[in-house]
Amino acid sequence: SRIMSKMLAGLLLFLCALGPTTGIRLVGNGYTDILVAINPAVPENDDLINRIKEIITSVSEYLFQALDNKVFFKEVKILVPPNWTNGTYERASTETYSKAKVLIDVPHPAFGDDPYTKQTKNCAEEGDYIHFTPNFLLTDRLVDVYGPKGRVFVHEWAHLRWGVYDEYNNKKPFYNDNGIQPTRCTSEVTGKWYELNNGFTQSCHISAETGLPTEECEFFPDKLQNAKASIMYMQIIDSVRAFCQEDEHNRKAPNMQNEKCDNKATHTVIFQESVDKDALGTLLPLQARPPDPQIRVLSRGSRVVCLVLDVSGSMSVCKRIILQKQASMIFLNQIIEEQASVGIVTFSTDAAILSGLTLIDGQSSRDTLIAKLPSTAGGSTFICKGLLKGLEDTVGDEIIFLTDGEATDSVQDCLQTATESGTVINTLALGSDADNVLKTMADKTGGMFITANEAILSNQLVDAFSSLTSSNGNPTKQKIQLESTGQIVSDWFNGTVPIDGTVGNRTTFTVIYEKSSPTVYFESPSSSVYNQKNATDTANTITLTVPGTAEAGDWKYSFFDKASTSQAMSLTVTSQAARDDVPPIMVMAQMNQLTNNGNKPMIVFAEVSQKYSPVLNTTVWAYLESDTGHSEKLQLLDNGAGADAFKDDGIYSRYFTKLKKGRYNLKVRVASTGGVHSSPSTVKLNPPKPPTNVQPANVGSFTRTATGESFVVDVPVGVPLPNFPPNKITDLSAEIQEDIVLLNWTAPGEDLDQGTGKATVNTNHLGKQEDCIFTNSVNQFNISALLPQEAGSAERHSLVPNITIQNGTTLFFAVQSEDSGGLKSQVSNIAQATKFLPSPKNLKPPGISNPGLNLTASIISVCVVSIVACLIATVITWVVKSAMKNQFLPSTSLTIFALIPWCDNEGKFINIVFLNYRIMIDQFFVANPKLLRIKLLILLHWGLRLLLLVFIQWVNASQLSENCRKRASKPLSVKLGTKWTCRISEKPSESVGLTNFFLHKHRKWEVNEVMN
Repeated sequence: SRIMSKMLAGLLLFLCALGPTTGIRLVGNGYTDILVAINPAVPENDDLINRIKEIITSVSEYLFQALDNKVFFKEVKILVPPNWTNGTYERASTETYSKAKVLIDVPHPAFGDDPYTKQTKNCAEEGDYIHFTPNFLLTDRLVDVYGPKGRVFVHEWAHLRWGVYDEYNNKKPFYNDNGIQPTRCTSEVTGKWYELNNGFTQSCHISAETGLPTEECEFFPDKLQNAKASIMYMQIIDSVRAFCQEDEHNRKAPNMQNEKCDNKATHTVIFQESVDKDALGTLLPLQARPPDPQIRVLSRGSRVVCLVLDVSGSMSVCKRIILQKQASMIFLNQIIEEQASVGIVTFSTDAAILSGLTLIDGQSSRDTLIAKLPSTAGGSTFICKGLLKGLEDTVGDEIIFLTDGEATDSVQDCLQTATESGTVINTLALGSDADNVLKTMADKTGGMFITANEAILSNQLVDAFSSLTSSNGNPTKQKIQLESTGQIVSDWFNGTVPIDGTVGNRTTFTVIYEKSSPTVYFESPSSSVYNQKNATDTANTITLTVPGTAEAGDWKYSFFDKASTSQAMSLTVTSQAARDDVPPIMVMAQMNQLTNNGNKPMIVFAEVSQKYSPVLNTTVWAYLESDTGHSEKLQLLDNGAGADAFKDDGIYSRYFTKLKKGRYNLKVRVASTGGVHSSPSTVKLNPPKPPTNVQPANVGSFTRTATGESFVVDVPVGVPLPNFPPNKITDLSAEIQEDIVLLNWTAPGEDLDQGTGKATVNTNHLGKQEDCIFTNSVNQFNISALLPQEAGSAERHSLVPNITIQNGTTLFFAVQSEDSGGLKSQVSNIAQATKFLPSPKNLKPPGISNPGLNLTASIISVCVVSIVACLIATVITWVVKSAMKNQFLPSTSLTIFALIPWCDNEGKFINIVFLNYRIMIDQFFVANPKLLRIKLLILLHWGLRLLLLVFIQWVNASQLSENCRKRASKPLSVKLGTKWTCRISEKPSESVGLTNFFLHKHRKWEVNEVMN
């Protein structure tokens, strides 16, 4: 009715003014609703909570400095898992583990204790979460690697909140720009670069193919710097307290920030493109230090769910009441976990409690609840009565609210109460007439909104209930949907379902039939057969639960329709992790936005993972169906092109462009005949850490289905469908072979990443990336004659520029696509290629000594030193024997000193250490003719040592750089990271210099101790 529509419109405006109740918010200058969640796998530890509080306080201080004194952390919540029972915690409301943006969990299989942020979207878009481990937070083992933990948090926060990227590149640590340059931002960051070999530094080798240092070479920034930026490069540097701005941004560095953000500085992205751009543009800097964050510690406890089910008269249409019962049966029998509590409420003209909260403790409790599910319908649709009745026992917990019609009552009378209750309300809209307020209800309480039709074939309502699993962070206790399919059957309905090794416990096959019970057969991989005798048949639903752990492999199923007429059937297969220590493969489906007015394309995402490890090489299809009958089927890709931001990260993506008005159900199906789950390469910052070695593992054949939250497309009436240009090419690469340029990219589509499009190449050799735009001042190559490939295919093209490519010349390239209607894509990423012809001169790093000469000099030095050392030992022995014969025994001391001061490529010493005896003769100046021979021998001894030192310095002077020669003229010292000193017993505060050669006047000196 018109009155109801006006009321609903007013209600929506009111709720929009309230703002969202979940997610991080910037209120004034302070961030609120920051949720830090601890995984159930982490043992209870009060020290961990205290350390999190300390780090958050330091984060706020560093963040305040980094963003011009504009923002800080105001309110933070820490959510502890249900199995933490020793502490006193506040009761959580809508906060759940799945909504947290900062996770405290066990180490990532590839990253170990390294902190990281999961980013699956494009530049300036929010990330998914930050992952810290308890070891990282509780110990200081990685402080020398990453710096103070508060600084590390701000680095990851920039990934998460503002969608910026790292300004270092472990895969491309150097590039050519008027010489070899380290990949960094800003270029004012100074340092040295060399290779590490068994703890020793040595000259970097230059590749004859690229003219760049080989992969063993690393850049080590100096500890003392003047540069204030950038936090996204290396926050460990003491002077770094800001994000890189445009006037200092290193646009040519081949890092992820330049690649993903069109060569824009991180500061520019944060202040002009991020989710906080409007606030940051208007906020004034605070004149005083902000207050410390307010930190609360919360706990949810075990799951409590109330089913609020519609039994109004409209539910009798199309047997909706039966479908509701069938889907609810599957939820109660298979989906809800043990030790949860469930209640059942129905509503129509009035509301009633069919079952109070019942603890799920074995099959009997499940059967008791199933027996109380409603099967008859009648009356009006009083949504508020059902909602308020459900809140009686579930305030601060969870409600699953299902209805098929518009509200008879005024929803605004109760919706604010529900929103303020702290209860998570998941809403299921059955059919096209379900009230639009269901989406608002879910949005404002942090619940899910899912639409479903009445068809058994689609199995959408069963899928919706199957998606409402526990969100406490423990995947081994969640039910996984392996299969969901339907068919019109007139005789046989056959197929196979692979059960992989990660699942198998509580495996259930459920067959829903429309009219009459079929004959069912299930066969295990070892040929064990299950049939009706092993199953139950209730409410047109046949259920087979496999005893124990289901056998891994292909399970066959066959259903025979005995009736004379055809009927609809559906099959649902669910299972649970086979072992507590092996997480199952899971799928999560979602859209990049939940409402759309037709102006922008939408993106479908499906994440296939085994906990934190991505699952690759799978086939992923998305099925989108609106309540108005429009449907689309899209293959999702993980190729790093088009809608997919990163290749091989386990996130499969595709644009959805055919936007028509309606509420859409999203379902994703994943199938693999031998999927490989792999982990990204280890994140590494200087100084280097021991690498983590993770080998890809074959997980065998598997299938999964997942239902994502429904979304709404609201295209105004009469407005034609939008026409989108080809997608931006983001993976263009270039290579110069002699005078030919080879270009590679992934083909764009006619409309974004669908269909085919033609491309034009633009090149610029002026050495400025910013000049590589499509104007008349640069060289353009029309390659439209190249037969375009289907979107997602690999494109390869060669061209000969109309310029002479000199050695050392760097060319920049960009590609732009055009569709049949003349719409052009955005300019691609800028690729660069340098022509490099090797020569003896440019294969040697500037200022670095020749490794071959160093080696030759080392061999000569060692040989000469060994001979002289032997001669010295002989002289010493002769002196001692002579002294003993003359009844004179000078005291001796053991001295460690460096004979060969070796210079590395950066002028640092690496010394080869020898042992030598030094004789302390306090009678040297005693006038005794009998000791004349001893005096002469002593003089010979010191003369040989002096000769040895002169020889060593001569060797150094012949091989070291000018800088190293200056340093070599200083007194020798041990440089192996070990400080040795000889303490004298009579004067322990004094030390004997290891390279100072003099005679002591004291009667008795001896080595008291050698200190390391």
